[in-house]
Amino acid sequence: MHTQGMDVKSKKVQQGAATRRALLDAARELFGEQGYAATSLDEVAHAANVTKGALYHHYSGKQELFAAVYEQVKREVSERAATAFLELEPDPWAHLYAGCRAMLDAHLDPPVRRILLHDAQAVLDADTIRSVENRYGAVVLRGALRKAMRAGAVTPLPLKTLALMLTGAIIEGCMIIADAEDQDGAREEVDEVLTSLLEGLRPLTPNPAEG
Repeated sequence: MHTQGMDVKSKKVQQGAATRRALLDAARELFGEQGYAATSLDEVAHAANVTKGALYHHYSGKQELFAAVYEQVKREVSERAATAFLELEPDPWAHLYAGCRAMLDAHLDPPVRRILLHDAQAVLDADTIRSVENRYGAVVLRGALRKAMRAGAVTPLPLKTLALMLTGAIIEGCMIIADAEDQDGAREEVDEVLTSLLEGLRPLTPNPAEG
């Protein structure tokens, strides 16, 4: 009897998790295509093939659902950037540069851009955005900067502060490109500034370990 009760509970947990996944997937697609304001909870529930009551069982409303989508997309974008940071580069600075460019480019996919750059600023408060950024984007960048410092490719600086400030610069670069009429030209300008910023992190004198 006890085992049967545990099985029923486990099944409910699995069903709840599946419902949340379906809602997140549906909401992400709709928010990415239509934007937050144009998307209704009725549409999300219909696309997820669940009742609106089931939606409210998991999320208090559209803002909380959007916050969950925002976090999911930010995590995936950060994971894509982390892959670039982990790719082999003979020069640790080039390694860091490639990862920062990947972080920049990952935000420019149209649905990602709409969710992370445009709607998030209007829907979520600054503390929520910063908290998510601290857990994902800045963490990935902090790891890459730590490796670069240990290799002597970057001047030793307060790691957390540097990661947060550099992440902020990358996000601002994304916003500039997203809002520009000439996005290709804006991308070149942002890349030029990003390169200059990263060049400024190089040590003033060669590291003996680098030969």
